[in-house]
Amino acid sequence: MKRYRNILNTTLLALALTTISCDSMLEVEPQDKYLSNSYMISEEQVFSVLIAAYDPLQWSYVDGRWVSVVMLGEIWSDNANAGGDQTNGDQPGWQEIDDLKVATTSPDVQALWKKYYFGINKANQVLNNAKITSPVVEQYQAEAKFLRAFYHFELFRTFGPIPVITSEPAPDDRSFTRKTMTEVFSQITTDLEEAIPLLPVAYSEAFAGRITKGAAQALLGKAYLYWADLNDDDTELFDKAAASLLDVIESGQYELLDDYSELYAFGAANSSESVFEIQYTNEIPAGWSDPFFIINGNMIVQLCGIRGLCTNHPLYNEGWGFMLPTDDLYDSFLPDDLIRRDASIISQTQLALSGCAVSASVQNPIDFEGYWQKKYANYKGYSPPHGGEPNILKDPNQPYIRYADVLLMYAEALVRGTGSTTEAQTYINMVRERAAGPGDNTGSFRTAAQLMTDEGWTLLEVIWYERRAELAGEGDRWFDLVRSGRATSDLFDASNPRNANFDDNDRFLPIPQRDIDVMSGNLTAYPDPSLFQ
Repeated sequence: MKRYRNILNTTLLALALTTISCDSMLEVEPQDKYLSNSYMISEEQVFSVLIAAYDPLQWSYVDGRWVSVVMLGEIWSDNANAGGDQTNGDQPGWQEIDDLKVATTSPDVQALWKKYYFGINKANQVLNNAKITSPVVEQYQAEAKFLRAFYHFELFRTFGPIPVITSEPAPDDRSFTRKTMTEVFSQITTDLEEAIPLLPVAYSEAFAGRITKGAAQALLGKAYLYWADLNDDDTELFDKAAASLLDVIESGQYELLDDYSELYAFGAANSSESVFEIQYTNEIPAGWSDPFFIINGNMIVQLCGIRGLCTNHPLYNEGWGFMLPTDDLYDSFLPDDLIRRDASIISQTQLALSGCAVSASVQNPIDFEGYWQKKYANYKGYSPPHGGEPNILKDPNQPYIRYADVLLMYAEALVRGTGSTTEAQTYINMVRERAAGPGDNTGSFRTAAQLMTDEGWTLLEVIWYERRAELAGEGDRWFDLVRSGRATSDLFDASNPRNANFDDNDRFLPIPQRDIDVMSGNLTAYPDPSLFQ
């Protein structure tokens, strides 16, 4: 999907005093093509505003700050360290997230907050301001409901219970407060449930990335899973998650790729495993000088590429060395699970063996443990014209929900609800078989039952292992830990300063101070425990 811009610019009316009289004004006709009170009177105009609601999905740079849910979910967790240059001060906002020392004045936090609420505002315009009704407009509004639910969901995962906004607020409204968890998830699930019947099963290739019925069902299942987990393991909500995720499975629209290593290969996009995938392009934005508009390319490729890489490497260009995998992640892969490990992580040892040794001296001395992420590799194939100008404009998509994720979420919902543990193992084994390598791997991988016997794990522990191994480097790790109550100081190595810093507030980022001030103190930096009801 091409980069979308908000075409609803505010009309500026020029007022001028004449030199003859202070009471005289020069009347100037509005110069823009449309006024807000006469817009969205056609399907085409409603679609243009829907495009603006999609737009923040792509934003990887907001107000001069890098934003990425992938980096957030990995660096915040035990999967990765911030990384960067030798000073340990490169991109201080990400260093603060890594060290659990995030202040309300952090511009990086403010950028994330702004991205999601901007998207909510645009979705609300589609839902509240359309002046035409038709089946086509109803579909557009269903897509907008998905987007509104998605942005609220990401805000909740990042900041905890947050204000729910379903209409454009008045400029002088200072009454917004955090809602309870139930109020937030009720809005998210209602939006998705209302959207699902109106969404198509699929689109043509030209419209890849638009919201489908399966994407909405998968996000609904994910939302119910989080809600159930945080609501004292609510069995009824787990069953609702399972029902929605089963709808995705039974649709027959998705299947696992045969080869795990192809998921993030150069040029991979919108595969049979893609349920919801954020689209990127390498087109050069017109407003390059304005950092707010650097939103086309997927910046994670350059930001998290291998720092200090030799120029003669056959596949990769050098990157900036962020989101560095930890020993803990590398060592967590079972000895018979090396295909997933080596598709997710590249080690200093591997590079040396390939004849492209990278010195540790150019890495962040505190964060570098001998590894770099591999799923968003900085392929030489992204060089101009594929990479655009400058070098951050690279276009690999971001899979947000893969079919493997759906299968594992469904298995978890069955185990934690009233479903069949035998059925749950069937879907776990589908993911594990693919992880053993392409082709027919029957008998060459350990089943969930064998893992429970060999490793002494419960079935839920098998699922948690599978989620970490399958989704390594994709941004779900921290949020999985928080929702399941596993985000504690024990999570981190004893020598890591995060152990000393960790408290319950660190499960979420603080609401930006600017917004706390604007709301006259009605917003709190962190959610009160009473809101989780």
